[in-house]
Amino acid sequence: MNVYLVGGAVRDSLLGLPVTEKDWVVVGATPKEMEANGFRPVGKDFPVFLHPKTQEEYALARTERKSGHGYGGFTFHAASTVSLEEDLIRRDLTINAMAQARGGEIIDPFNGRVDLKARLLRHVSPAFAEDPLRVLRVARFAARYHWLGFQVADDTLMLMKQLSDSGELGYLVAERVWKETSRALMERDPQVFFQVLHRCGALHALFPELAALDGVPQPEQHHPEVDTLLHQFLCLKQAAWLGLSLNARYALLCHDLGKGKTPKEEWPRHIAHEIRSARLSKKVSKRLKVPKEAATLATLVAEFHTHSHRALELKPATVWKLFKSLDILRRPERLTDFLGACEADARGRTSFENREYPQASYLQGAADAARQVDIQALQAQGHEGPALGEAIEQARIDAIATFKQQELNP
Repeated sequence: MNVYLVGGAVRDSLLGLPVTEKDWVVVGATPKEMEANGFRPVGKDFPVFLHPKTQEEYALARTERKSGHGYGGFTFHAASTVSLEEDLIRRDLTINAMAQARGGEIIDPFNGRVDLKARLLRHVSPAFAEDPLRVLRVARFAARYHWLGFQVADDTLMLMKQLSDSGELGYLVAERVWKETSRALMERDPQVFFQVLHRCGALHALFPELAALDGVPQPEQHHPEVDTLLHQFLCLKQAAWLGLSLNARYALLCHDLGKGKTPKEEWPRHIAHEIRSARLSKKVSKRLKVPKEAATLATLVAEFHTHSHRALELKPATVWKLFKSLDILRRPERLTDFLGACEADARGRTSFENREYPQASYLQGAADAARQVDIQALQAQGHEGPALGEAIEQARIDAIATFKQQELNP
């Protein structure tokens, strides 16, 4: 029995990056031998075990054979006779197909270290094109390591395009697409994920609503970058710089989808794109089975982001209507996410990247003022039933008006 550290831990260690988790491959062992040594089996499709003390994953060396469509369309074979190299060759990228022996020796049969030095994301073998999930994984790695200068190798991009054109991406289950997308959204350069998908044709296959923004113009005085898809990429870049939550980043991804449905004769204006964007965000969220709060926020940002941009011009009653739509009394964190997405949208424009966004602090202050209305005092004045509700609402609007007056005339 020989045990090797594999995958991301080896890759990140060689890059000088923190290693957050470790995966191990065991060569020359059987499931019975693993259990006899205290390992607990957890794998469903192939033998994977948890270490009795560290709880790290130890997988028996295995091979795989294409047997159907999609990510799950593989037959796996794990046996004590499977070699380390046979296990490594089934992996996606050369930089993920390295192993480290207990003594520190690096086993690198596919020149992963060469590609690390060249900053290339390159496939291990032509079998790469058998698994459509690898299109998403490579795009995600491109987003993760973009800051280090990594690029997708040309021949690998060709295989990704081949997969996109084959229709195989249509067999990916929604949960897997969302898992990779949500992880990519939280990377250092989330926009690169979607840029790579666009280059290989996968954006049209997986996110057609987003791909439809390519080439759609916007008014140049508000959007010097003009192209709506480019604006989308700039927004995601801002989202990472601002350290926004996953929910806010996903909402930002959906906020302008309606511009892809604007009739060409109306370009570059996009009247009522907010309503169209809200409708399309619901469609995307349903298709990808996006978690409820992320989906809800996406719809709200799509519909109301221009309200945020015009916050200082809005009447107090309109601001309170916005707050009710966001349900800020029960979900205060939603306003934070909403404003974060709106700020990234405002700054996600060429030459606007460092512009201040006072609307965020104004709306946060107005929300705090509305929350501080003394309901017991209104009850003491004799208000009850529907009249109490009306009095509370008017008091909140008045509180917002007072706050606005103080902000504009300190």
